[in-house]
This record gives sequence, structure tokens and C-alpha cells, in this order.
Amino acid sequence: MDSVWQSFTFSRCVLTDWARRSFLYRVLSSGEPWRASSWLLQWADPLGLVLVALVLVLAPFVSNALIGVLLLAIAAFWVMLAVTEAPGQGLTPIHLLLTLYWAIATVATVFSPVRSVALEGWTKLSLYLIFFGLMARVLRSPRLRNGLITTYLLTALVVSAYGIRQWFLGATALATWVDPTSPLADTTRVYSYLGNPNLLGGYLLPAIFLGGVAMFAWEGWGCKALALFMTAINTLCIGLTLSRGAWIGLVAGGLVLVVLLLHWWSRHWTPFWRTWAIPLGLLALALVLAVGIITVEPLRLRIFSMFEGRADSSNNFRLNVWAAVLEMIRDRPILGIGPGNDAFNSIYPLYQRPRYTALSAYSVVLELAVETGFIGLSCFFWMLVTTWTQGWVALQRLRQGGNAQGYWLMGAIATSVGMLSHGLVDTVWYRPQISSLWWLQIALVASYYQAPPARVAAAEVAASPELPPP
Repeated sequence: MDSVWQSFTFSRCVLTDWARRSFLYRVLSSGEPWRASSWLLQWADPLGLVLVALVLVLAPFVSNALIGVLLLAIAAFWVMLAVTEAPGQGLTPIHLLLTLYWAIATVATVFSPVRSVALEGWTKLSLYLIFFGLMARVLRSPRLRNGLITTYLLTALVVSAYGIRQWFLGATALATWVDPTSPLADTTRVYSYLGNPNLLGGYLLPAIFLGGVAMFAWEGWGCKALALFMTAINTLCIGLTLSRGAWIGLVAGGLVLVVLLLHWWSRHWTPFWRTWAIPLGLLALALVLAVGIITVEPLRLRIFSMFEGRADSSNNFRLNVWAAVLEMIRDRPILGIGPGNDAFNSIYPLYQRPRYTALSAYSVVLELAVETGFIGLSCFFWMLVTTWTQGWVALQRLRQGGNAQGYWLMGAIATSVGMLSHGLVDTVWYRPQISSLWWLQIALVASYYQAPPARVAAAEVAASPELPPP
């Protein structure tokens, strides 16, 4: 059974061996000799860091169009790197499955009933996957990894500070974000620079988990105090968004992070604490949540509204959208309608309930099924399972050596679980501000990948012509 699982997640696959034999990879890396004499490419990783950091720093404050321009620049830079690298360098099982998903989305675009607008969605997907590819390369360096995460955390601190300011000074609601009949109808929901409280909640989830592990990854008490301060501010701000989806993600990711941290530390503990630390830690977390729900009225009212069904206007809206989306999936279950929100907006009006217009499926799982059918959805979950498996394998390796870089890996795994949990009831992560952070987490996990012991020598012997006997 273990062998089947390792095959399913490519745990035994030596990708560099395969890439060296691949005609396609040899063609793509045809510019490798030029790399050694290029002054610019000697600084490839720092330049890549600057481009990625620009996206993360500017995303909350600028238009989506400008982010698109930056992604195009990143795509051009990545192509230049791809044709000058050795075959298979940096290739991971995650790359393979994302390439497979991209191929499925390409076929879905070709057969889309709205091909022209699906092509726009396919272009955006391609840019984000290239963005992932560049980050996975840059983040292999612990120094650059620390720098990029710190850049995002400082940016998120500015975003959270402005959100908290809105809570104290008031902020005009840009839409009906709370059921008008709810006791919280007049309560301020902060949205900072992002214009929507659910979007802000999704943006802050990675900051909370990465900030939490930064308290252990960063050296020096001053840095640890800064990490604690940022985590507290971001947690407070995500609470003030009153975003139920973000809260779901916070709890789900928090549970995963607690388990991973206790497992990481347990190597120094007695057998008793190794057995009981995780159950007791989860019980303590549950008690903290229970006390918060009991004592904080807005928190209690928002959480209880999740279980009111159609009595809550937000719940009712989503249920009507989901019913229409399920009909869309039923009519095109294999490859869907093609990627992108424009394709969705072209088809959804044919299925929508009266007065329930929507720009997305309000569920990442349903959105994936609508765009690329059950084939694409299955491939996406295959990629997730492989990502978490590769992350767990890398975590055990780092744990044995006591490498503090393992904290960032735990933060990335917890964040991916939290963002996916949020995505079950919303699709904010299709916005550039959130999508860039989602691919950051996947790239973080991919950056820790180490191939199993290579069999290059054996492969060369097997491929060489047989010598005559002496």
C-alpha cells in the first residue's frame, strides 16, 4: 500500500533523470551555454525576488491591470531563465501536476462554448502558473525565502493597521455585507485597501500563519517580538472583517499548525508528552474558541448565523448561486466551460435564479468543476495531495536536523489548508491579491523538495553500448 501511495505522489520519481532524456527539455534548455557568460543571469535569483516582491507589495494598493503587467514581465523573465537552465533543474512532482492541470485547462478552453473569453481566463491561469514557477525557484534559497516572507508580512501589517483604523473611525459599507435583519446590520466591517471584508480576510490568513511561525524562525528577541506584534494585529483585523469564511480558514489552518508545531517539538519530549501533547493542544485551542464565542457577542452572532440556513440573506444568496452552478456542472461535467470569470459570467445568466446575479461560483471546488470539469477538479486535488505529501516528507527531514527553515514549511502547509477551507464558501482567491498568496504557499512547499537518490550513473551504464569482452 505504501508503494502505491509513493507512486501516486511521485515520491520515488527521479525527475532530473527523466528531464535529461527528454527531447523537449533539451530543446527548451538550448540556451544553457549562454548562461555562463551572461552578467545579467548571474543575478537571476535576486532579480526574480525583486519581481515577485513587487507583486506582493503592490497587490493590495494598485489596480488589477498593473498586477497583470507585472505578471507579464515575470513571464518574460521566466522564459529567459527556462531556456538557459540545465534540463530538469528545480523540477518537482508539483510542477508536473500543475502542468497537467494547465493542459486540461487548455483542452477545456479549446472546447469551451465561449472560447474567446475562456482564452482570457486561460491566459491569466498561465501567468499565475509561471508566477509559481519563478517563486519555487527563488524560494530555494533560505536567505531569499526569509526576505520574501518578511516583505509580505510587513506589507500585511500596513494593510491591517489601516483596517483597524477603519474600525475606530468608521468606514462606509460599499455593499450589503450583513443581513439587514441581523443585530449586526449597523456594525462596521473593515476592508482596508482591498475594498471588501471577505477579500481582506483571505489576504490576512497567510500573514497570521506565517507571522505565527516567524516567532520561532526568526532569531533575536526583537524580531520575535515584531512577529508576535504582527500576528496579534493581523488576527485582530481579521476578526474585525466579520468574514465567516476567513474565520473558517483561520480555525482549520490553526488546527493544522498546532498539530505540526507540536509534532515538530515532540522530538525533545518524554513519551507521555509525545502521546498526549497533540490531544491536549487541540483541546486547549477548542477551549479558547469556546470562550471567545461565549464572551464576544459579534463573534457569537456571526458564527451562529452560519447555521440559520436560508434565514440569513448571505446564506440564502450562496445557496441559490450553488444550485445554479450545480446545473452548469451537470450540463458540462467532463471539461467544463473553460477557465476564467469571464467564461463564468457568459454562461451563468442562462442558469441563474431571478435576482441572484453572481460573478463566481462562491466556492472554489464548484468553480474548478465549472471551469475544467471533474477531470480538472480531480487533477487539482491530486496536486494538493501530492503537495501536502511532499511537504510532510520535507518536514520530517528538516525535523531530524532541527533546521529552523521547517517553520516556514509548517506555515505554508497550514496556510494552504486555511485558504482552501475559506475557498469552500467563497472565491476571493481568484482575485490577484489572494491568488498570488495561494501560489506563494504552493511554491514554498515546492522549494523544499529534494529528489530521491539519483540513479544517473546506473542509467548511463544501461544506456551505454555494450563493450566487447577483453
